Amino acid sequence: MSDTVSPIKYFLSGGFGGVCTVIAGHPLDTIKVRLQTMPVPGPNALPLYTGTWDCAKKTITKEGIRGLYKGMGAPLSGVAPIFAISFFGYSVGKKLQQRVPDEKLTPLQLFYAGAFSGIFTTIIMAPGERIKCLLQIQHADAKPKYSGPLDCAKQLYREGGIRSIYKGTCATLLRGIIHTFPLMQRQVGILLDLTDIPASGMYFLTYEYIKERFTPEDGKLSLLATITAGGFAGIANWLVGMPPDILKSRLQTAPEGTYKQGIREVFVKLMKNEGPMALYKGVVPVMLRAFPANAACFMGFEICMKFLNWIAPNL
Repeated sequence: MSDTVSPIKYFLSGGFGGVCTVIAGHPLDTIKVRLQTMPVPGPNALPLYTGTWDCAKKTITKEGIRGLYKGMGAPLSGVAPIFAISFFGYSVGKKLQQRVPDEKLTPLQLFYAGAFSGIFTTIIMAPGERIKCLLQIQHADAKPKYSGPLDCAKQLYREGGIRSIYKGTCATLLRGIIHTFPLMQRQVGILLDLTDIPASGMYFLTYEYIKERFTPEDGKLSLLATITAGGFAGIANWLVGMPPDILKSRLQTAPEGTYKQGIREVFVKLMKNEGPMALYKGVVPVMLRAFPANAACFMGFEICMKFLNWIAPNL
């Protein structure tokens, strides 16, 4: 990605890439959330889902294919600004570390720039993530509490105001930017113990690293290189972002007042009742989704950027 980028082109290309991500990856995201939030079975009782395939099969049998796309309206409606700001934030993060224009950054600097981008997206991402998760855990065999994203937002606001809509913001932020800068570590405090590497930093670092290795001397990036770099970037992102995502899903889908101490209480109870392996519940659908969804994201971004550069080179 170029270091000199038009904000308008970044917004449009990032938004298009985000739409590609949601369409390609939402079904497996629904399965992930259902596996993460299913109740712990009692003694001699069978779990609601035995795994990824069982969850997919039961969802389709009871709710049809549309059941896998529950809650897609919330992330789809907010995905354009989220990805646009994320990609733009990454560019800003790089520029802040450059002493001269077009200076090539080290892998650690690319990592910091990627992590920096996570700050920009949290305010937009947190409400959409909460609404998405609440809609995804509504099953066909029960009367749904929410009729859609807008109804969900209205009910959350009535129940607890704007704080209810933004429930899980710290967990969402945690998934993207923790352990990035010493000042941020002091502010977030104990939450930093939950993960060592920010997912956003690994996301952009992995993409840049693999893309550079696949780019020929003429500088023309092939479609296969974009797909490969984007896919592995998604996998790297979730390898480090999965535990905070589990905590986020539990916190955002819990009834009001369940976790009065926030994400710290979620973590303590999860460790006590289910053990460390619970931090990777739903990892199979996440990894199955990570490659195609993020390959679609970067492919959409690069294609849209090339198109915009062709029709409006001076924009």
